[in-house]
Amino acid sequence: MTTVGLGMPAVRPEAELPPLAERRRSRRIMVGSVPVGGDAPVSVQSMTTTVTADVNATLQQIAELTAAGCQIVRVAVPSADDVQALPAIARKSPIPVIADIHFQPKYVFAAIEAGCAAVRVNPGNIKKFDDKVGEIAKEAAAAGIPIRIGVNAGSLDRRLLEKYGRATPEALVESALWECSLFEEHGFRDIKISVKHNDPVVMIAAYRLLAERCDYPLHLGVTEAGPAFQGTIKSAAAFGALLSQGIGDTIRVSLSAPPVEEVKVGTQILEALALRERGLDIVSCPSCGRAQVDVHTLAEKVSAALEGFPAALRVAVMGCVVNGPGEAREADLGVASGNGKGQIFVKGEVIKTVPESLIVETLVEEAVRIAEERGESLDGPGPVVVTPS
Repeated sequence: MTTVGLGMPAVRPEAELPPLAERRRSRRIMVGSVPVGGDAPVSVQSMTTTVTADVNATLQQIAELTAAGCQIVRVAVPSADDVQALPAIARKSPIPVIADIHFQPKYVFAAIEAGCAAVRVNPGNIKKFDDKVGEIAKEAAAAGIPIRIGVNAGSLDRRLLEKYGRATPEALVESALWECSLFEEHGFRDIKISVKHNDPVVMIAAYRLLAERCDYPLHLGVTEAGPAFQGTIKSAAAFGALLSQGIGDTIRVSLSAPPVEEVKVGTQILEALALRERGLDIVSCPSCGRAQVDVHTLAEKVSAALEGFPAALRVAVMGCVVNGPGEAREADLGVASGNGKGQIFVKGEVIKTVPESLIVETLVEEAVRIAEERGESLDGPGPVVVTPS
C-alpha cells in the first residue's frame, strides 16, 4: 500500500527547547536512595491512606504507588501501634518511607530507630518541639536521616497566628525558618521544607519568599487541595507557576482521592513541564462542529486501551482534516477520523484506513509495534485493549 507522507520532523520539538528556567540552587539531601535538591530531578511523592499498623495493607498500597511512579512515600504515625509497624514497613518497602509525625515528639525518635528514610515534623502541633530539637538533631545526624520541616496553614504555631492574624506567606516562612535555625544551632542542615496552604496564591507567594531566604530543598504542595478535579487544577496551577521558575525539588499532589491518582497527576504535571521524560501523551481534538466522529468517546477509549503503556509515545486522536495533518506530523501514532473510517498514521505517514470499529484495536497494535522497533521494554502492566461498543 502506498503511504502518504506528512513531513514528520526528525526530532520532537520539545527535544530542542531549553528548560523553562534555571533550577534554583539548593543543597542536596538523600531520602533513602532518592536525591532531593541540587541538580536532582524533581521527584513525586504520595502518602498512604491505610492504617499504618496494618503492615500488609500498607505495603500493598506502597507497591501500587510504586507501580504508578511514586518515588517516595509517607506513612502516618499517630499511635504506638503504628510506631511498632515502622521497622517492617521501612525494611520491606520498595521505595523510601517517610514517617509523618504529629503531636508526639517521642515518635520522631522511634521512626529514626525504625530505619525510616526521613521524618516529617510539623512544628506547629508537636508538644514542646523546640525543646527536643537538640536531641532530634543528634539522633538524625547519627542515623544519616533528613528531617522535613512541614509547616501547614491549618496548624500554624499559635504565636505566629497572633503576630500575623492569619496564615500569611510571611507567617508560614517565618515558622519554617525559625525551626531551621534551631536545628542549625546544633549543626544539623539535612533539612527540606514545605510551607503548604490550601490557597494556591498564598502557597505560591510563600514558596517564592522561602526560595529567596534559604538554600534548603523545597517540597511543594497545596494542602487540602480538594476533590480530584478541583485539587488537580489547584495543584497544576501552583506547581506550574513555581516549577516554571525553577522552584521546587519534590512534589506531592494532595487530593481527596486514592493516592495512586495523586501520583498520576504529579507525574503528568512534571511531564507537561518537560521536567520528566514524557510517557504516553494523548493529543485529541476538543469538541467542535467540524468533528465527524465522537472524539470525546474515541479519545477516552484510546486512553483506556493504552493505559499503563510502558513506552514513551505521543498518540493523536483527531476528528477532522483541519488540524489532523498538522498533529500527524508531531505524533508517533494517530488517527484522523470521519465518515465511519479512520486513517491510521505512523511517524507522519498514513499507513492504512480502517473501519471506525477497529480504530482502537489498530492503534494498540501499532503502538506495540513502534515500541518493539525502538527496542523499548514492554515489561509491566501493558495496554489493555478495550473492545469498542
